[in-house]
Amino acid sequence: MIASAARSRWMKTASRALAAIPIVAIAGPALATINAATRAQLKYLDHPLEGKECSSCLEFIPGMTEADLGGCKKIPQDDEIVPSGYCTLWNTM
Repeated sequence: MIASAARSRWMKTASRALAAIPIVAIAGPALATINAATRAQLKYLDHPLEGKECSSCLEFIPGMTEADLGGCKKIPQDDEIVPSGYCTLWNTM
């Protein structure tokens, strides 16, 4: 009898967990993150400086389209890098 109750309880928990999977998947993309400390350290700007911009830097990680925000290899945990932005690590070599 105890094994039957435990099995029943386990089945209810498992079925609830399985039912929640589509809800989590449909909930949408994760919230964007900004690494303010590293941005400040690298003097990040959301506009180009003297013709230098993130989209032409080797460290830039582009978004899904050219207009989408991207990331930077040198600014971890930040996916709000503007393609036309700039920082002191700008590099094309």
